[in-house]
Amino acid sequence: MSYTYDRLLPGTTMEDAEARVRAALADKGFGVLTEIDVKATMKKKIDVDMDGYRILGACNPKMAHEAIGLEPRVGAMLPCNVILRQVAGGVEISAIDPVASMAAIDNAGLGAVAGQVRDLLRAVVDAA
Repeated sequence: MSYTYDRLLPGTTMEDAEARVRAALADKGFGVLTEIDVKATMKKKIDVDMDGYRILGACNPKMAHEAIGLEPRVGAMLPCNVILRQVAGGVEISAIDPVASMAAIDNAGLGAVAGQVRDLLRAVVDAA
């Protein structure tokens, strides 16, 4: 089982890819709660150069509320991360598969919610 759903945006800059991902997230009811510029952080903290790498912590409030109602500690696994990674030829977008990440939680209701969120995140990646 893969833990991410991925798509390559050929010939795209990080800035363009991020704008496209943010628009697709908003269209599916997600907001971005956290942003980490991993490239800048690695340079600042350990003086290492790396290709562009950003993590967007996305949350769909309706789905998060439902999940927390079913499993109060599920917040330890939120938000849903979407990464943008500079690769040869473009930018790769990867979204977490919530079904895979929550497989250890024995709660059928939560599994159903995770499936809905997975479908939304796949739609985001496909639309970006």
